[in-house]
Amino acid sequence: MSVAIEAQSVSKIFNAGSEHSVTALDDVTVEISDNEFFTLLGPSGCGKTTLLRLIAGFEHPSSGLIKLHGENISSLPPFRRPVNTVFQNYALFPHMTVSENIAFGLEMQGQSKDKVAQTTQEMLQLVRMQELSDRRTSQISGGQQQRVALARALAPHPKVLLLDEPLSALDFKLRKDMQLELKRLQHETGITFIFVTHDQEEALTMSDRIAVMNAGRILQIGSPKDIYEHPAERFVADFIGDTNFIVADVVSDDGKQARLKFMSGSEIEVALPEELSGADHVTVAIRPEQVMIGVDSGSALFQGNLEQKVYFGTDTHYHIRLPDGELFIARIQNARGQTEQLECGANVGIGIEPDAIQILRD
Repeated sequence: MSVAIEAQSVSKIFNAGSEHSVTALDDVTVEISDNEFFTLLGPSGCGKTTLLRLIAGFEHPSSGLIKLHGENISSLPPFRRPVNTVFQNYALFPHMTVSENIAFGLEMQGQSKDKVAQTTQEMLQLVRMQELSDRRTSQISGGQQQRVALARALAPHPKVLLLDEPLSALDFKLRKDMQLELKRLQHETGITFIFVTHDQEEALTMSDRIAVMNAGRILQIGSPKDIYEHPAERFVADFIGDTNFIVADVVSDDGKQARLKFMSGSEIEVALPEELSGADHVTVAIRPEQVMIGVDSGSALFQGNLEQKVYFGTDTHYHIRLPDGELFIARIQNARGQTEQLECGANVGIGIEPDAIQILRD
């Protein structure tokens, strides 16, 4: 698959040379493929929106290159790039109708009236807004405004569509609906979508691949499954989903497998990342839903005291205090039923398979 967008060793320093300089991006390199839904995920201030603005042309890199289909576009102004952006506030014209908003960019390109009308109708159908075409955007709901903003951005058929947290202003249910809608639009148009969010669930739901960012750097790139099940660093494991962190001693390792010993005295052999071979101590991540629990299970990897049960409908969270004082959380689907007998105050065994234990870089 060909590369749509490529950032090569891109850095961005605001107020460079002054005592108030800020490094927003630090030597970022990433390739984003054609027809890919690619998400930049991270906390506020991590650099994800800065990278999006560099691709759009609203900012220029302090060093490095931005390429579109192999062409260096680092110094091109926004209007010279076949890239459109959907902003957080949508930036619609409230005095115009839905159709007029969609048509505006096409008219500015000098397209014929017939072509503008045809494309506008196609976009209205794509975002399912035909019945509201003559209504002003100030008279429609937030979710409908978001669809109009998408239609307007898609109308010129850009090679890349940039989306800067466009769902953040929507309520929970509408945001869920629009996640599926965005994925449908990306699939039907075949346009590369680059999506910025701090919402882990949004990223996992919609993306083909995710780049997790922090402090101006990309820490890991992978599919949602890879990022969730095989985080490379502690920050990634902690930022995406709930995770238990346990410190262990490395009893032995052969470069690929390591035998770990926990404070409880129990031992287990697990896969070892190549760069951590030779380490004496490591931190492991264990997802709450990837464990089994039971009363006085002698074969369990850990034992602890059940302090609290929290019912969430589809599952129940069990808060277990380990002998070293650390809190361990297990998440068990209620349909399984076998944990119904567990009561607060009981001694609980925690069973964990080796492939559920991920050794992390700190």
